[in-house]
Amino acid sequence: MTGVLASQQLRAMIADGRISAPTAILNEQVQPASLDLRLGHIAYRVRASFLSGAGRTVAERLDELEMHRIDLSKGAVLEKGCVYVVPLMEMLDLPSDVTAVANAKSSTGRLDLLTRTITDQGEEFDRIAAGYTGPLYAEICPRSFSVLVRPGMRLNQIRFRDGQAALDDAALAALHADSPLVDGEAVISDGLGFSVDLKPAKGSLVGYRAKPHTGVIDLDQIGHYDPAEYWEEVHSDTGRIILDPGAFYILVSREAVHIPPAYAAEMAPYLAMVGEFRVHYAGFFDPGFGHDAAGGTGSRGVLEVRCHEAPFVLEHGQVVGRLVYEKMDQVPDQLYGAGIASNYQGQGLKLSKHFRA
Repeated sequence: MTGVLASQQLRAMIADGRISAPTAILNEQVQPASLDLRLGHIAYRVRASFLSGAGRTVAERLDELEMHRIDLSKGAVLEKGCVYVVPLMEMLDLPSDVTAVANAKSSTGRLDLLTRTITDQGEEFDRIAAGYTGPLYAEICPRSFSVLVRPGMRLNQIRFRDGQAALDDAALAALHADSPLVDGEAVISDGLGFSVDLKPAKGSLVGYRAKPHTGVIDLDQIGHYDPAEYWEEVHSDTGRIILDPGAFYILVSREAVHIPPAYAAEMAPYLAMVGEFRVHYAGFFDPGFGHDAAGGTGSRGVLEVRCHEAPFVLEHGQVVGRLVYEKMDQVPDQLYGAGIASNYQGQGLKLSKHFRA
């Protein structure tokens, strides 16, 4: 079989030393179709984002680009607008037929905390070649808020694949016919399209916009911060809003999405020609998202939207992204929202877990 490796297979990779760390990997790091990665003890402030490139190591590039290093052991602030590289605790020794892809965790993306994984000899962010052996690093660039971090914090996650796992449009249409993936008509073209909800069933609140000058967010503080100190509410009575260049928004999808237990999904940004904005830094949807024992009831996807060069009018129902579905190699022995701490099952419009409801 081929597909995305499931939770029980990740535990086997840890037991076999394919995934290792100087500090024991915790069971709670293992998700249905991914593994959470932990920050190490040092952050390097660098002059610019970089990829190591063929034949080069991250350590060699740090020698060129490091400005100073920060001890994280007692907690340290990563400042908005700066670029940091943090060695991760986990290391890989991948089999020759297994590739990996990394992504920011949901709470990381909702804080506009750009977090990407880099590797030795890497020529792409977040993509790890089959057979890779070596360390992992997180490049972290806080975009909207300065954050307080400590060793062991989990800002990004990694998913492993054996062979080709993505469903083509015909297979995706067949899956939707058998087990509805959205509550309504499915727009299928290079994945499952999803649109933005700017006409809520109640009231006029359609999203949040990050305030430009705020305090630090301690990433260990859950349900702690007053949203009003960090976010402006975005209201609309017309089904449209205007995105401001450089601003960061939290919006929500119109569709309720369902990921059946034998599948995973990754959110991909929509094509650039639909508008001057980017949707979603955190792209993994786990098996069981929006699923219950009675069938797929669906959960809406939170959209992390950043506008680029020009103001842009966003309309209710406008398609802004797509989900690429992938088959699992095995059905996970744990599903999203079922007996594990899943913060966003059944969600609607919702800020990260650090803010009070």
